[in-house]
Amino acid sequence: MRKRVVVTGLGVISPVGNDVQSFWSSLLQGLSGVNIIKSFDASGFSVQIAAEVPNFDPMQYFTQKDINRMDRVTQFGAAAARQAVADSGLMQTTFDPELVGVIVGSGIGGISTMATQHQILMTKGNRMVSPFFIPMMIPDIIPGQIAMDFGFCGPNYGVTSACATGSHAIGIAYQHICVGDADVMITGGSEAGITPLAVAGFANMKALSRHNDAPQKASRPFDLKRDGFVVGEGAGVIVLEDLEHALSRNAKIYAEIVGYGFSADAYHLTAPHPEGKGAVISMESAIRMSGLPKESFGYINAHGTSTLLNDRNETTAIKTVFGEQAYRINVSSTKSMTGHLLGAAGGIEFIVLALTLQNQIIPPTINYEFPDPECDLNYTPNIAQKKNLTAGLSNNFGFGGHNAVIAAKVYSREN
Repeated sequence: MRKRVVVTGLGVISPVGNDVQSFWSSLLQGLSGVNIIKSFDASGFSVQIAAEVPNFDPMQYFTQKDINRMDRVTQFGAAAARQAVADSGLMQTTFDPELVGVIVGSGIGGISTMATQHQILMTKGNRMVSPFFIPMMIPDIIPGQIAMDFGFCGPNYGVTSACATGSHAIGIAYQHICVGDADVMITGGSEAGITPLAVAGFANMKALSRHNDAPQKASRPFDLKRDGFVVGEGAGVIVLEDLEHALSRNAKIYAEIVGYGFSADAYHLTAPHPEGKGAVISMESAIRMSGLPKESFGYINAHGTSTLLNDRNETTAIKTVFGEQAYRINVSSTKSMTGHLLGAAGGIEFIVLALTLQNQIIPPTINYEFPDPECDLNYTPNIAQKKNLTAGLSNNFGFGGHNAVIAAKVYSREN
C-alpha cells in the first residue's frame, strides 16, 4: 500500500495577494489582478495588459546580496517556499533533512535575466556578461535555492512542461512520498515571464487577449466573448508530507492528495486535442488512483485559460469523464482573476483546490457574462458558492500537449 500524503503548508506570491490569506480573500471577492503593464512600456504592443505581482518586496525575504544573484522567478519561488515552510511548522520540529526534498518547476525560467544579459553582450561585449547569468537563468536553480535556504538534502530537481509544470511537480513530489523516497516534499511552480520578449511572442502567436481597453474584463474563461489568455506571474508552493510524519508532529492538515494523472495529447504544438483526449486520460487516471467513486468529485479547478479552443475542449473532456454528473459539478477558473501563471499555474491552483476543500466554498469564474452553447457546465459564475465537498480535481494542460491532473479530498484520519 502506498503512503498517504497530506498538505501541511501553503505559500503564495500572486497578482491578487502575496500571502495565502489575502490571495484567498481576493478570490472569494472576485477581484481581478489584471491591469495595464507597468514593468515596461507596452504602449507600442498589440497586447498591453498582464496580471503582474504588485507590491512584492524581495527585501522581506532575502539580503541584497542574494537578490543580486536571483532572477525574479527565483525570488518568487523561494519567497513562496519560505511562506509554505513557515506555515507548516516543519522547522520547529525534528526531521531528517535527507528525507525532505524540493521539486519546484518553471515553464520559462529566468527570461528577464536572459534578455538583460543578451543586451549587455550585444552592446558591451562578452566580458561584461555576468558570471551569475547561468545560475540566474536556469529553471532548476529555484529548487536548488530553496534547498540551500533550509538545508533540505532529499530529492531535488526542476520540472518544465509549459502550463502543466506546477501540476507535474506536485504529482511527482506526491509519488516520491508515496514510495518512501521522502517524508516531506516542497513543491509547486514559479513564473516571472512578463517581459517584452515573452509578451511579444505570446501576442504574435495570437494566444493573448487584446482587451486593452478593459483589462479586468479581459480574462473571461468559458465566456462566449473570450479572446485569449492574460499572462500572469507569481508562485504557488506547498508542503506535502507523509501522513504519519505529519501526525507525529501534530501538523495542521489542509487536504489529502489521493491521485495524479498525466498524459500527452500527441496532437499539436500548441492546440489541445479537439476531443480533449489527453485531458480525459489524465482525469480518469487521477480518479482511478484516488479509489473514490466519480460521484465524490464535486469541484474542478479548471485549466480554463480563456482561449477559444482550451475552454471548449476542456468542457468536452469533463463531460466525457463524468457524463451527466458533469452538470452537477462546480467548475471554476481562477485564471479569470489571476491571469495565467504559466508554469506556476498548477502550484497556485492546487492551493485553490486545497483551500476550497478546507473551507467548503468555491471561488468563482468572474467575467462570465455571455454563455457559450459549447461551454454549458456550471462554471460558478461571478459569485463564490458554498458547497458540501468531499473531493476535487485541479486540471492543467500545456503547450506541447502536456496534461496533468491532481485529485485531492477532504482529510479524515480514516481512509
